[in-house]
Amino acid sequence: MPTGRYLLESQSTGDVDPRERADFWSEHIASYQSRMGYRYAHPDNFRGETVRQRSHNYQLVRFESDEIEYSRTAQQIRQTPDEDYRLLLPINGRILLRQDDEVAHLTPGSAALVTFGAPFQCLQEDRTLAYIFTIPAREIDGPLCRKSPLASGLDLTRGLGGVVRSMLNGLHEERHALTDSQFDAVSDRIVELLCMLVSGDDRPDAPGHLTEVEALARRYVRDQAADPGLTGTSMAHALGWSLRQIQLALQRVGTTPRDLIREERLRLVRDRLQCAECDHMTITELAHASGFSSASALSTAFRRRFGVCPREMRRGAG
Repeated sequence: MPTGRYLLESQSTGDVDPRERADFWSEHIASYQSRMGYRYAHPDNFRGETVRQRSHNYQLVRFESDEIEYSRTAQQIRQTPDEDYRLLLPINGRILLRQDDEVAHLTPGSAALVTFGAPFQCLQEDRTLAYIFTIPAREIDGPLCRKSPLASGLDLTRGLGGVVRSMLNGLHEERHALTDSQFDAVSDRIVELLCMLVSGDDRPDAPGHLTEVEALARRYVRDQAADPGLTGTSMAHALGWSLRQIQLALQRVGTTPRDLIREERLRLVRDRLQCAECDHMTITELAHASGFSSASALSTAFRRRFGVCPREMRRGAG
């Protein structure tokens, strides 16, 4: 298995005494999911198995088990807060899900997005095989600009939904060959497409959505331009979007995260060169205070953008 933060593990009740299998299953699920209640139809000889993939950001579990009901109460939510979402997709069998006065009947190919931040009941029939994909709340709430309630009836049999299902299958099938960054990269794309499905917008351009992303990205870069650690990735993380979403939004207006950051830094330097309060700063100090790695890097980019070097612009301003 590839090294790094990527975790891959399998568990089965088959190696456990039949009388202890229900307790084993409860402890196993509790080791990687937040606190829940468990009600077994046949606790004396419960059968179940899981294949779990996890990175620092995402988790995908493919599981199969006998009939069981999971529940999460308001008290359990207070004891172990968890605002993250789970995408639940049966492969075989049926799942009944209740949350926020909504009821979802999930069959193979239909999925639901459920939050662990609200009480729910989840009843699955005997020998159900399914995926449960854990998604950080910021990856859903940010793009949708709201806290998402239970989103059920997501069709993952065709169109954009079929692509999502195919990518989930691919993550599982290639689990032994993936690295942490590869697992996260595919998961990012899945979440991006999932947000389009939940919002009812499966168009890749989504003009209104991308316009909002562009505006937020520009504002953030303007405020953080002096930070030498500012990158497209750090901006995406801070804003709660995927890097791909920001790239698409900026591509529509002919720029990239890197170009936008450089442009804002150059404007910052230009303004400081023309400001009397910054006369005491050397060009090297200006470069470092404006996010550039060196005076030479600043001078090269500045001349390319404004046609003069920083010293010439300062003399002109004086």
